[in-house]
Amino acid sequence: MDKYYIVDRSILPDVVEKVIEARSLLENGEVHQVSEAVKRVGISRGTYYKYKDVVFRPTQELSNRKAVVSLMLHHERGVLSEVLNRVSLADASILTINQNIPIHNWASVVMSLDISGMPSTLDALIADLHALKGVSAVQLVSVE
Repeated sequence: MDKYYIVDRSILPDVVEKVIEARSLLENGEVHQVSEAVKRVGISRGTYYKYKDVVFRPTQELSNRKAVVSLMLHHERGVLSEVLNRVSLADASILTINQNIPIHNWASVVMSLDISGMPSTLDALIADLHALKGVSAVQLVSVE
């Protein structure tokens, strides 16, 4: 988490607050489509999609933190098992996991994790996963 900052919103462009507001409209069911939300807050769809997964308000309820991680795994026995063990050792819980069929001996895996119990940082977990044999790419998709 070394690459994340908490900053005063007064130094950020107005679109950041509007993206958060648009996402809130969608989450609360006040609007049902992104086009409605962005029109109501006055930003473009492109701006919304550019920032929607990287800006958020800190919440008081940090006990339900979640992250989505994407990995490319070599199709050999034990690679996924090692990934799952490493996640468990980090005190993260797997909420969902989706593995696509291997193509050219590589499979895409997307996991959603409950990271609220992790004593270490998410960056440390990602580095640990990337260091495993048979893992070629690890990417943080989103954090809540």
